[in-house]
Amino acid sequence: MSKVIVIGGGPAGMAAALAAAENGQQVTLLEKNEKLGKKLYITGKGRCNITNACDTEELFSNVPRNAKFLYSAFYACDNFKVMRFFEEHGLRLKTERGNRVFPESDHSSDVIRTLQNAMRDAGVEVRLFTEVKSLLVKDGRVAGVLLENKEKLSGDAVVIATGGFSYQSTGSTGDGYRFAAETGHELVKTTPSLVPFTVKEDYVKEMQGLSLKNVKVSIYQKNRKIYEDFGEMLFTHFGVSGPLLLSASSLVNNQIMQGELQMEIDLKPALTEEQLDKRILRDFDENKNRQFKNCIQKLLPSKMIPVMIKLSGIHPDKKVNEITKEERQNLIRCVKAFPVTLTGLRDFKEAIITRGGVSVKDVNPSTMESKKMEGLYFAGEVLDLDALTGGFNLQIAWSTGYLAGNSIP
Repeated sequence: MSKVIVIGGGPAGMAAALAAAENGQQVTLLEKNEKLGKKLYITGKGRCNITNACDTEELFSNVPRNAKFLYSAFYACDNFKVMRFFEEHGLRLKTERGNRVFPESDHSSDVIRTLQNAMRDAGVEVRLFTEVKSLLVKDGRVAGVLLENKEKLSGDAVVIATGGFSYQSTGSTGDGYRFAAETGHELVKTTPSLVPFTVKEDYVKEMQGLSLKNVKVSIYQKNRKIYEDFGEMLFTHFGVSGPLLLSASSLVNNQIMQGELQMEIDLKPALTEEQLDKRILRDFDENKNRQFKNCIQKLLPSKMIPVMIKLSGIHPDKKVNEITKEERQNLIRCVKAFPVTLTGLRDFKEAIITRGGVSVKDVNPSTMESKKMEGLYFAGEVLDLDALTGGFNLQIAWSTGYLAGNSIP
């Protein structure tokens, strides 16, 4: 029996502790907060998108970088194994749009309670309010941890599952990066990911709170398209957010660091320009003597109308029977390619996850053990791994945590 210390009581840490304990190890989980799963509690707007019920192979296509590194982890503990675990431990699940899996109760607290009960039954010792200051190293291998209160805990293996930098109020303050750096591991620069964008145009603020569904977003860097997808987005007081843009932030992260990007929103992706022209002509024909500003309510959300009038260049009081073909074509261009300039990303306080972290080159993908130090394991967001929205980041946490805990000899 090995003495295993897990640092961090988030999803990866709890998965690692459970796997190690069920493997017959003596496990102590250390959490500096007053409770476990503090960040897990707020994920999915408090509902907790546990995983995604897609084909297991599809998990890889939702990890923009380092997906190959996760091969062993995903197959050791895939999305169906995660769902089976929760259901066998009494948590009923449901699958929603996009194969997103949630607890039937819509309460993330039920997910945490299920994990806590499973750890208790497996004999995991949980210590709250316990902050780790540094790792203890002896003869080139990990030997335990030194706590902030100067107490030393010896261990045969240590799992670092301390999360990233996002949502720092939940305790994700980068401790794991420090432990990794102090033991000679390479760190990949950290940036916010799954995070809203800031924009240049003032007119975006006028549409604050407006949510658009079933739109197509295209993002360009110097006229080269670097992202395109359909879905839902939101205008905010500082820029743009919502599922479409959060996923985009993960995929254009490097490019936005180099400078501004151009974004076009197709508000009517189901219609070609010709079909849209016929639709507008039909609306105009029904309202021949009315002013332009009063004839596009059917076409656009009300919050967008004043902005669209400005962009189209058509005088708001102009009667629709006086609008020229050229003016109409300009309106069509605005509807099919509504222009927004992306200037940057919001900071870690608003990021769902962190991109960057402990380099996967320094970690054995078959075990999650460090290649630099025997007995030291990494799991979850502390690693340079991040995925798109839809439950994929939590799946990385469960899988890497399980593999780390299960690999300890």
